[in-house]
Amino acid sequence: MGDPARLAKLDLDNPEQSKRAWYMSRFANRFLALEGSGILVLDSEFRIVEISDMLCAMFDCLREEVISLGLEEWLDRLRIEPPPFTKTQLLGNAFRDRSWTWKSKDKRYAMMLDGEVLEDEGRQIGAFVIFRDVSNLIALEEQIRQSDRLKTIGQIAAGTAHEIRNPLTAMKGFMQLLNKTLSERGMGREQEYISIVLSEIERVNELVGEFLLLSKPREAKRMLVKASTVIQEILPMIRNEALLHNVIVKHYPRSDLLPIVADKELLKQVFLNLGKNAIEAMHGGGTLTIRECCYPDQPDKLAVEIQDTGAGIPADVVEKVFEPFYTTKQQGTGLGLSVCQRIVHDLGGRIVFATDEGGTTFTVWLPYS
Repeated sequence: MGDPARLAKLDLDNPEQSKRAWYMSRFANRFLALEGSGILVLDSEFRIVEISDMLCAMFDCLREEVISLGLEEWLDRLRIEPPPFTKTQLLGNAFRDRSWTWKSKDKRYAMMLDGEVLEDEGRQIGAFVIFRDVSNLIALEEQIRQSDRLKTIGQIAAGTAHEIRNPLTAMKGFMQLLNKTLSERGMGREQEYISIVLSEIERVNELVGEFLLLSKPREAKRMLVKASTVIQEILPMIRNEALLHNVIVKHYPRSDLLPIVADKELLKQVFLNLGKNAIEAMHGGGTLTIRECCYPDQPDKLAVEIQDTGAGIPADVVEKVFEPFYTTKQQGTGLGLSVCQRIVHDLGGRIVFATDEGGTTFTVWLPYS
């Protein structure tokens, strides 16, 4: 980051100036190595003279291959359409907080860009662009918005759910009495109608129950549990459901993983819901894989992956997956994933997913005890 002969001369002529240059050199090297920020430095002819490690990793390129390339040639190689910025934009004026997204392999980056020309006594000597990765910040903002939506729905639900349940209870009771009377009189056809009414009443009752869970989740009975134990207890139900849809279920338990502190019954609800969703996503059959994992980059958390081999989640649906009441199922309520997300968040974990045309994987991250 500097000419040794020049620095040696600086040291003799002005030790203080040489010291500052040494510190600036160290700062520049450290700045280029930052993970959350990337920098691209260009000369007066807009050739790349420096690129940070973060940008090399993001664009899957080697520094040696990029240095001395013209800006436009580099952008052409990356096949970015439209490009995040152009030479004309840099020459025209500085830009700040330009929003830009980039998808590389399985990872999506949300970036904010700052660009400006470098001048020396009114003469342009180069330019620089700073890339700031704000993916985590945007994810946090979305989580807050999601939490606010759930809170609003919860407030509405809390005020109406009990009022709905009271007449439902009366209706169900009278229908059961009527069903008994019809049975005594041998009126089988009428009994079928009553069975349909009771089934629909039960469906409404379940929906009200989900409302109440969103508004005020029941108090979690936290205890030490192993993910393998929870999954093994719901596996028969998942296998029965899979059998009806011509789906093969594969479970890869890990007995060596540490226990977690969680509510066993609530966790069952999460894994059962995700498992059923995965089965229903595979029209005409497929494979449901449940894995228990622990990754080196997340040593304090357990991961449970639920993977299907369906057609994947459409691009226009991806952003709405956890939204309450949003569903693509004819008989769905759109509350299943919202409830799962609420439960996992309350347990100190998170749910993420990855999807493409080969299927979808939901991963539930939960902290160890």
